[in-house]
Amino acid sequence: MAADCLGLPFADATFDAVTAAFGVRNFADLSAGMREMARVTRPGGMLCVIELSTPRGPVTGPLYRLYTRGIVPALGRLVSRDSNAYSYLPQSIAAVPQGREMCALLEASGWKSASHLPLTFGSCTIYLAYN
Repeated sequence: MAADCLGLPFADATFDAVTAAFGVRNFADLSAGMREMARVTRPGGMLCVIELSTPRGPVTGPLYRLYTRGIVPALGRLVSRDSNAYSYLPQSIAAVPQGREMCALLEASGWKSASHLPLTFGSCTIYLAYN
């Protein structure tokens, strides 16, 4: 089923768990999307979001920036001949709240006990919260 994340076609408290993988950074309104996911999740239910993030380590941070801002767009231009096609990804990753900031947004959107677990040197993060 395809549906708008800001207006899910489900009754309140329908699901035990709601998940989103590599997509919340594309929500038109991140807070509204998180509130909508909370609406369709039963009390005590769980949210799991997996999202790309920006490594902050002294070695991994600069290497990641070189890769996402230099190498990926250059390869993308070679393959697609579109100079903007592969610039979107690092920009969309940098624009979304990450770590504690994302947890605060989740809690402000109605979720409880939000936590985050960075993976792969911080290039991906799992967020968990409860309704």
